Amino acid sequence: MPLVSGHDVIRECTDRGLVAGAFNTTNIETTMGIIDAVERVGVPTFIQVAPTNVALSGYEYIFDMVARRLAETAVPVALHLDHGKSLDAVESALAADFTSIMIDASEESFEENVATSARAREMCGSAIALEAELGSIGGKEDDVAPEYASTTDPAQVADFVTAVGCDMLAVSVGNVHGYAPNARIDFDLLERVRAASAVPLVIHGGSGLPEEQLGRLAAFGVVKVNVASDLRNAMIRSFGEAYAANPNENSLIRVSLDAVSAIAEVVERRIRVLNPSV
Repeated sequence: MPLVSGHDVIRECTDRGLVAGAFNTTNIETTMGIIDAVERVGVPTFIQVAPTNVALSGYEYIFDMVARRLAETAVPVALHLDHGKSLDAVESALAADFTSIMIDASEESFEENVATSARAREMCGSAIALEAELGSIGGKEDDVAPEYASTTDPAQVADFVTAVGCDMLAVSVGNVHGYAPNARIDFDLLERVRAASAVPLVIHGGSGLPEEQLGRLAAFGVVKVNVASDLRNAMIRSFGEAYAANPNENSLIRVSLDAVSAIAEVVERRIRVLNPSV
């Protein structure tokens, strides 16, 4: 199946009461592992890449790699720009035919965030799903951390969503990027945000949250949960274990295939945790 718009993933997940995993890729092994798991489980999914991770390949390579592998699967998948911190990043991802976009101006003032995010809405048009962020999510991803973290203010949600015209809203409600063993969702705050939002919500930092909390998110209007660190760790660990077992190992394809399997296991587990009925 060709890549679908983020709108299609949102719509199908909403209709079926599912939460889409949003899994970050950088290379062919990660991409293959993600899609192998998606095919087994059959839940619509976002595959995504952040601007910090296109330094190795560029946006066009990511598109070609994902689109070619997806031609063999029947599960709807959108290709998403994760944490587009600038309109230049949005422009580059759109030029590479990404089908879903995140603009992250959350560290700017409310007014500047609205203005930047609304401009991204204009750039995407109606065919491309747009995710915007209100409240700045803490933690560190790819050695990048916000200057400050702040929770989402429910009193600002309705005005922000209306002014921007976004299709998904990323929120800061106790979730933290990267591995954060003490991160916990504040479900009281999440419920107040959900009640104020006319669009589905997005939770970043899915690698560090307890499985019990991940399994509850569908009931709070969450349609997308980002997972990156778990996948990267699975690949690095797989290669590290191969080297530790045999420092003279020289079969790159064997080690790479083991990494694909390790990543697929992580992705399948996360999808099933997010969707206990699947």
